[in-house]
Amino acid sequence: MVGVGQPIPIFPDLLTRSIVDECPAGSRTIVVVDGADAAKPVDFASRTAEHARSQGRPADVVDLHDYVRPASIRFEYSRTDELSYRTVWFDYDAVIREVIAPLRSGGRGHYLPRLWDEATDRSARARTVEAAPNHIVLIAGPMLLGRGLDVDLRVQLRLSEGALRRRTDTADQWTCTALLEYYDSIDEYAERPDFAVRWDHPDRPALERSQ
Repeated sequence: MVGVGQPIPIFPDLLTRSIVDECPAGSRTIVVVDGADAAKPVDFASRTAEHARSQGRPADVVDLHDYVRPASIRFEYSRTDELSYRTVWFDYDAVIREVIAPLRSGGRGHYLPRLWDEATDRSARARTVEAAPNHIVLIAGPMLLGRGLDVDLRVQLRLSEGALRRRTDTADQWTCTALLEYYDSIDEYAERPDFAVRWDHPDRPALERSQ
């Protein structure tokens, strides 16, 4: 078992395989892939889902950006308000209601892949997806830890401050302070990820297993 602070290099393909291997066989599994947009968590989650499907197991990805709140709420104090970004930008309660709870024991067994279209600021009008008994659903996006989400596995793609600022688009640089504050809050108060991944170099990640 690897403790925090003891990074071990790992090949990206081995990382995706290791995550899938940790998903209990024969039951629905919910995985969080936490990462700033600059870390491209949805891309990584999609590769992980692709590996699961190659092993004969159904898997899909829910993009947290498809669960944003309406612009009237996100931009109430300005389009670049850091506190709003951390606290009201994403609808974590809706993720619980529409994705997580339906997949749990006693749930309806089908989940909503998209709730809100961020570009048009309208309902995504998506249909629910029936989950197989052994389905893996990966929820990917920023600031997912510490939200009280009832999930089976937590993965964090962690960027250093330098990498975060370098890889974040100019127009989104204002989010960096909020994300760094989020990192600090996770380190001090919230649950640690099962797979804590140093992600400054996605082709050469390093893994810290915190279990």
